[in-house]
Amino acid sequence: MSEAALFHDPNYPVPGHGKVWFAETRDRARLRFARWRPTVRPARGTIVLAEGRAEFIERYSETIAELRRRGFHVLTFDWRGQGGSQRFVRRERKGHVGRLSHYEADLALVMAEMQAKFPPPYFMLAHSMGAAICLDAARHGALPISRLVAIAPMLELTIIERPQAASRLASTLYWLGLGRLFVPGGGDTAIATKPFEGNRLTSDPVRYARNSALSAAARNLSIGDPTIGWVRNAFKLMRRLGAPSAALEVKVPTLIIAAGRDPVVSTPAIERFAARLKTGSALVLPTARHEILMENDAIRAQFWAAFDAFIPGEDQSSASSTSEQAEGGLMQRLAAGRDDPAAAGGAAAIP
Repeated sequence: MSEAALFHDPNYPVPGHGKVWFAETRDRARLRFARWRPTVRPARGTIVLAEGRAEFIERYSETIAELRRRGFHVLTFDWRGQGGSQRFVRRERKGHVGRLSHYEADLALVMAEMQAKFPPPYFMLAHSMGAAICLDAARHGALPISRLVAIAPMLELTIIERPQAASRLASTLYWLGLGRLFVPGGGDTAIATKPFEGNRLTSDPVRYARNSALSAAARNLSIGDPTIGWVRNAFKLMRRLGAPSAALEVKVPTLIIAAGRDPVVSTPAIERFAARLKTGSALVLPTARHEILMENDAIRAQFWAAFDAFIPGEDQSSASSTSEQAEGGLMQRLAAGRDDPAAAGGAAAIP
């Protein structure tokens, strides 16, 4: 294990007093971790923050600060192949992963670091690709946490036209030994640095400009388009989660928060998945785009209201009754004005 530093952008500084370190997975991939203590007492537990594809720790500085102010220890990390973690292609701007099991090894290391170094209870806040990986792990008892908040999980990709044909093509090209190549038409440019107009991520021009400048300045942390191998593994993960039994197998109480104007992942697919959860529900923020945590203040306020109602942070001896009360209050507040308030296993849209 060795020490490292976070990238400090004067226009978007990371929270102070953070600690950064590296650790190795069981297959010897070197991952970058960061941690912060809460800024208020008493501490309410630990939040593990899992990013999406092409993201890195520093992009979540605002979210980390908000979690600390809520009384949580924060543990976050970069998936292999992005951010400050180890990459396995010579052209390091490629977004690549060789096998889906590699992401599973990453998550196993994160859970081990969490249990060894952080106080319970444990919660997870995960976005997009990270949310899909966590939902899959929750099916197999590989997510030893109390609750999961999954933001816009990658259950189906709407960004890809003719997904079945794309999946077959990716598999064919992979088996021809081309898995490390960019997807057709792909390149080094990070999605966050492309023009704001027509972007798929957020309706907030200020936060978009901030993240774009950060990605441009921290070029060694950002990546471009995915490889054929990454796409093949993404489809493999989505097929797993698309099985009729998948949602029924999720063993962790889960709140899924989806974006009503998401051009990256399918919100209807998320709602169908949530409807089958035994211990979970979904909320749809109608005007949000894919990166809900990077959205405008009004949308983010809706997100944090849902988060605060769902994540109680109590000791588990008393969490059961408190959890039921929190969920009931959540649905009453966020589905107010509807004739069909959402129950567990359904989806509500915030008016």
